[in-house]
Amino acid sequence: MNTPNPTPDTTSDERPDGRVVNGNVVEFKPGTARAPEEIPTPRDTAAVVRSDVVDAAIVDESEPVTSTVTVDPKDVKKSWWETVSDAKARPLVASWLLSAEEFKSRAKFLVQLAGHQTAFHALRVPVYVPSALLKAPGALCRGTVRVHRWVFDAESKPVRMDARDRADVNEYMRLREARNETVRRRSAPVMVGVLVLIGIVYLAITYVTPFWNWTILITAMTLVGWFGAPKDKPVAGRAVDSAKAPKLTSSMIEDALGALGIAGINQALAKGKGIGFPSPIVRDGPGWRADIDLPPGVTAGDVIDRRERLSSGLRRQLGCVWPEGDPTIHEGRLIIWVGDKDMSTTKQAPWPLARPGATVDLFKPQPFGTDQRGRWVPITLMFASGAIGAIPRMGKTVSLREILLIAALDPRSVLYAYDLKGTGDLSALAQVCHGYGVGDDPEDIETAVVELRALREELRRRAKVIRNLPEDVCPDNKVTPALASRKDLGLAPIIIGVDECQVWFEHPDHGDELREICTDLVKRGPALGIGLFLATQRPDAKAIPTDISANLSIRYCLKVMGQTENDMVLGTSQYKNGIRATTFAWSDKGIGYLRGEGSDAQITRSVYQDGPTAKRIAAGARKQREALGNITGYAAGEEVDLDTARLDTLADVLSVFAKGEEKLWSDVIVSRLAELRPSTYGKWNPAALATALKPDGVKPGQVWAADPETGKGSNRNGYTRDALTKARDNRK
Repeated sequence: MNTPNPTPDTTSDERPDGRVVNGNVVEFKPGTARAPEEIPTPRDTAAVVRSDVVDAAIVDESEPVTSTVTVDPKDVKKSWWETVSDAKARPLVASWLLSAEEFKSRAKFLVQLAGHQTAFHALRVPVYVPSALLKAPGALCRGTVRVHRWVFDAESKPVRMDARDRADVNEYMRLREARNETVRRRSAPVMVGVLVLIGIVYLAITYVTPFWNWTILITAMTLVGWFGAPKDKPVAGRAVDSAKAPKLTSSMIEDALGALGIAGINQALAKGKGIGFPSPIVRDGPGWRADIDLPPGVTAGDVIDRRERLSSGLRRQLGCVWPEGDPTIHEGRLIIWVGDKDMSTTKQAPWPLARPGATVDLFKPQPFGTDQRGRWVPITLMFASGAIGAIPRMGKTVSLREILLIAALDPRSVLYAYDLKGTGDLSALAQVCHGYGVGDDPEDIETAVVELRALREELRRRAKVIRNLPEDVCPDNKVTPALASRKDLGLAPIIIGVDECQVWFEHPDHGDELREICTDLVKRGPALGIGLFLATQRPDAKAIPTDISANLSIRYCLKVMGQTENDMVLGTSQYKNGIRATTFAWSDKGIGYLRGEGSDAQITRSVYQDGPTAKRIAAGARKQREALGNITGYAAGEEVDLDTARLDTLADVLSVFAKGEEKLWSDVIVSRLAELRPSTYGKWNPAALATALKPDGVKPGQVWAADPETGKGSNRNGYTRDALTKARDNRK
């Protein structure tokens, strides 16, 4: 025990060993007492207790001494300027007033509704009039009863009877006088009204012809029956049946979130902390929007994964409930949009590009689909390539066909469409395609290989054209709308669509070459006006190689089954960020997440155009192309000559060199080629040979050789085996 030093008048007991008991530190350790009498006695203890101790504390020297440190920051009050700067401005007017399309849609709906109601009731006038006349007597009786009860103050009778039953004479008489006064006051106008009505009837009978009397009587009785009919049995029925969606409230949201089985939410609700609402629940288009701050530790993805249970908690259809995360705020910010109607069954606005004579500019955004609110979501096909992924029967091919239809409506564009599924879903576009293929037969694959080789050469040609243009004509070294419109440059947009693209890249013979060409197209093609759009069921590394998928800027993911497939289409970490196409239901056909037009993925419902409608739109696009003179390739009836396409002139030339021959004249090579393949090389000359070998970088030159007939040597145009071999090796 630590005690203060003793004052001079304090008595201290000193032991023989020099220890002080009172007023000083008493050191007592086990084993230090040499005899029982040396153990402190009760007197000693009492002396210690009686000492004048001012401040004492037990100190354990084995434990460090700690002090309390304040770690929470002091409250710093924001200035008015900082508070205003952090505020988020709410829209001045409703969002639908700022959208021309939505305003037109609502105005059109109101006009259609008014027209329908007018026509509905006009057709039923012959039924309404007799029905109203039949209801008129009953309405008169009910009206007379109501007037009688009002005049004689029937509503006060229970009060007067109560006073009478209690024998409260004073109260009863007071109420009776008040009732008599009320009756007198109300009787006067009623009597005047009755006298006026009698006068009008007398004058009508005396001075008005019977026709008009009956007309007035029937009209009056019809109006009486119309307005006096019982509320549950009106004369006119409803022209439309509308089921009004309930208003979304904070209590509904809390109850729904509490039913999801998420521990963090349930604990917060149990402690009374509830759910945070950073902004009011507002009307947003044809539905309600709620911004929610989830409890700490709960992410938006936790709720999105339970979309079905959330819709059950809100008592709404699954297609009406669309939860989304907002990682730009924090991972716990959840946005719930609840529509009035199921998105998958709501009638979609007519596609603006489906109207006759519609044209587009691929350099500008074009309507691709609608969001939950019915607003158009744009897509820009120029300077981009894309991928579409989904499980079967969810609208993948229809979405690809829509992209190709958009491209077809630009009469400058050149289209390639390959339906590797083989069902003919892209057949409507055959009439406008430069290259078209359906199926995966060997001939179809070989045709596609030939056309893609030509596209790679076109890519190289365009690069040279762009490179040689003046800076004032092409300042950014990419295709512009003005350059695309110039026929002399040949820089029109090229759009390639491939359905079930995994058939190409997994092909045992041509897969490597197709992969190489497509990789080149997606890397260099967008800047040169070439866009490649691929559709597949599961875009893994085999279906869409990594070098290709990493360069696809437009991604559209409909329903998929797992996180892996979700991120394969939409990009890495999208599932973690709450962008989950796994939550789409089987009924959500044509609905998916679209990335590419904006920084965030957006729920989009693509436009469904059936086969006949797609063919009609493509026919209109063909007329525009005919006027522009842009019907080429497959659409013009041209076919790919596979025999010529399969021709490898360089290999054939090397094959005609005999053993030990290092140089040959061009005319000798041509004659030997004619013997090798008469149907192919029979009409060739040295000039044709030079043209065929030019793409491989081999040019004819003066070579010394001996005439095989005369044996006389001379210099003529020809080729060396060494130059041809090097050209062949450079291909690999």
